[in-house]
Amino acid sequence: MEVEQEGLVEHQPLEQDDLNFEKWKPKPKPKRTLHEKIDDLKTYLWNAETKEFMGRSGKSWSLILLFYSALYIFLAAMFAGGMCCLMWSISPYAPTYNDRVMPPGMTMFPHVDVAHGFDIAFNASDRSSWRKYAKALEAHLKPYDDGVQDRRNINCEGNTYFKQEDLEESAERKACQFKRSWLGECSGLKDKDFGYSKGKPCILVKMNRILGYLPGQGTPVNVTCGVKKGSTEGLGEVQFFPENIFNLRYYPYYGKLRHVNYSSPLVAVRFPSVQYDTQLHVQCKLNGKGIINDSPTDRFLGSVSFTLEVGA
Repeated sequence: MEVEQEGLVEHQPLEQDDLNFEKWKPKPKPKRTLHEKIDDLKTYLWNAETKEFMGRSGKSWSLILLFYSALYIFLAAMFAGGMCCLMWSISPYAPTYNDRVMPPGMTMFPHVDVAHGFDIAFNASDRSSWRKYAKALEAHLKPYDDGVQDRRNINCEGNTYFKQEDLEESAERKACQFKRSWLGECSGLKDKDFGYSKGKPCILVKMNRILGYLPGQGTPVNVTCGVKKGSTEGLGEVQFFPENIFNLRYYPYYGKLRHVNYSSPLVAVRFPSVQYDTQLHVQCKLNGKGIINDSPTDRFLGSVSFTLEVGA
């Protein structure tokens, strides 16, 4: 017991000086001059004594560069290999998996201000108010010029699907002509203003392209236009050119790589007796088997709506 007690350290009482906590605070480092900081930076960048650059020797830097070079070369090779396998497994001409084809959407021309919807408002006597619509129609119809269609596409007859499945997958498909002159009063050939200067405007409607889609299930899809809201009297007569159907000979569509010169069929709609100074909410619809034109979530699925207001 006595030996054990001798080994115990006797606790000494704290002196008054030990209770002064200011004594234990770290002393502030002396401020370094700008010259000293610059010297330290130079030493860090290149230490002539140890032959180190930024704190590392040449061997250390070489190992780091070798490691990251090998790492990124491996990652790049793995990515390239994955992309090669992906591109090898898919066809550039048709989707590999296509278990469901949505019904076609519908669009119209002219649409010069999509941000504010499809609105057509002008005064027949004011050229500046409708010139933009005529220019948009003219630009869209350029590929449909009769001479262009004669050079690029073939003349087709009948009203049946133009299937070309017997050709090789990569072979270019022929396309049927759709000539601008067929649009009659809305072709812009006889009337460069497309009826806008006379208060009898024209619009163009078409179905969106869907690869391999056969619309109507053997029966042509037709187009109807009417007033969506309000009285129907203000719209008056509605004329269609060349007719109010999409002929089956323009389907199926084989894609841009195979159907190089394909021209989507158009239906021109003319409003020759629209009531002046009345805003009309007009809707054009696709009608046919397998067509959906009343979707509450997609306003362009099978239909297109726009406002029409014609002033004198």
